[in-house]
Amino acid sequence: MTDQDRQIAETIEREQSRLRRFIRQRVPDIDAEDVLQDVLFELVEAYRLMQPIERAGAWLFRVARNRIIDRFRKKKPEASLSQTVVANSNDGETEGASLEDLLPSPDAGPEAAYARAVLLDEIEEALGELPEEQRFVFVAHELEGKSFRELASETGVSVNTLLSRKHYAVLHLRRRLQDIYDEFKEKGWSL
Repeated sequence: MTDQDRQIAETIEREQSRLRRFIRQRVPDIDAEDVLQDVLFELVEAYRLMQPIERAGAWLFRVARNRIIDRFRKKKPEASLSQTVVANSNDGETEGASLEDLLPSPDAGPEAAYARAVLLDEIEEALGELPEEQRFVFVAHELEGKSFRELASETGVSVNTLLSRKHYAVLHLRRRLQDIYDEFKEKGWSL
């Protein structure tokens, strides 16, 4: 176990029960575990990305509060990638918010329609490049809205392993999609 893994494990062990109580006081029990897993994922991601966290306890509660607020703000369910990909392959169109909210509107003219199609192709291709385990966790958690706890019980894989797989998927997708993002910014297209 690396020092980084040990720090993460110690922080989770120290703060998890207080954090769970804090979250359960604010959201229904059915959502509390999902929020907790999201917060713990962000902790792991912050450590892995070498973002310094001086007061981990306070940081975790701030992230939890933000996730709870985000949950209450959500007005519509997230689109699943399979629906998005099917829509893309059928009519040339198609998360944040949802994936739909991040993409240019198909009604915003030919440039936006072109950018939308290119982005959907790039996203689909980038997801296809991921190892199966990483793709599965990313799609199930981000696009289908499943909690890490649900995934762990379905697959028999530990939550920490699932968190790690999603972390690596996110890193790959960021790297992979950065060039297309930069290209669109150079052209003055807003994404």
